[in-house]
Amino acid sequence: MPLILVSGYPSSGKTYRSNQLVDFFESKIKAATEPHIRRLSVTRINDQTLGLQRDVYREARSEKDARAAEYSAVKRDLGRDTIVIADGLNYIKGFRYQLYCEAKAVQTPSCVVHIGTPIDKCKDINTDLLSNPDRGGGYPTDIFENLVYRYEEPNGMTRWDSPLFTVPYDDSVPPCEAIWNALIGSDGELKKVKPNLATVMKPVAEPDYLYELDKITQEIVTAVITWQKDHVGEVSGQVAFGDKVVELPASPVTLPQLQRIRRQFISLNRQHNLAKPRIHGSFIEYLNTNFG
Repeated sequence: MPLILVSGYPSSGKTYRSNQLVDFFESKIKAATEPHIRRLSVTRINDQTLGLQRDVYREARSEKDARAAEYSAVKRDLGRDTIVIADGLNYIKGFRYQLYCEAKAVQTPSCVVHIGTPIDKCKDINTDLLSNPDRGGGYPTDIFENLVYRYEEPNGMTRWDSPLFTVPYDDSVPPCEAIWNALIGSDGELKKVKPNLATVMKPVAEPDYLYELDKITQEIVTAVITWQKDHVGEVSGQVAFGDKVVELPASPVTLPQLQRIRRQFISLNRQHNLAKPRIHGSFIEYLNTNFG
């Protein structure tokens, strides 16, 4: 069933908005007469439900583990009769792309709800929460500033961030009805998403598929590293692979960064039966998604 990704700055009111969505969806399900709607349930996943503390965002390793915990929980709960609301920071577009792929793999729609609270207001709210730990507590100041700096705002022009619903701070409620119609449908018919070649799960037909997956992705990583060594000091850059191009960011990409992205891609695609040219193009697209 549908996946709703809630994204926003720290202390922007994500949990408050998520609670509003939960209340609206549960009331719609309760009022429905169609059996396939009435059997639906709503589950919310966030740091609190996962038992995560704010301090996990101070170190890269613990933050990575926190994202893995959210990813596993979302993957586990995505199912035929469950509407999943992922109420985490979800501030890295590469992570939102991964969750989008998981939803598409099980043929269910997804959307992103962006909590559009201004930074200054988030800072005021966070300061108030820090002084009132009984209200759930805020983020330590250094973590708050770092998360704001690294936040990658959703872009409705990309398929993994669309449909995108932005909730301004002054709005009393999110566009709940529009979100319901986008994911469930105004006619009460549950929507299904047709998986594409990058997400559909198929038995591996070619016996050397995993070998090719590993080999092709490693060749691209090696070519990117070689290009950077040959163009030291250049800002950004393009590495051409036939008609496909890897768009490099302004700062150099390290080998550990590339290998981490490569491992993520292999993990997502090891059960897929992609043709060799498709592996090539899909990995380049995945790199650009993480770099952009």
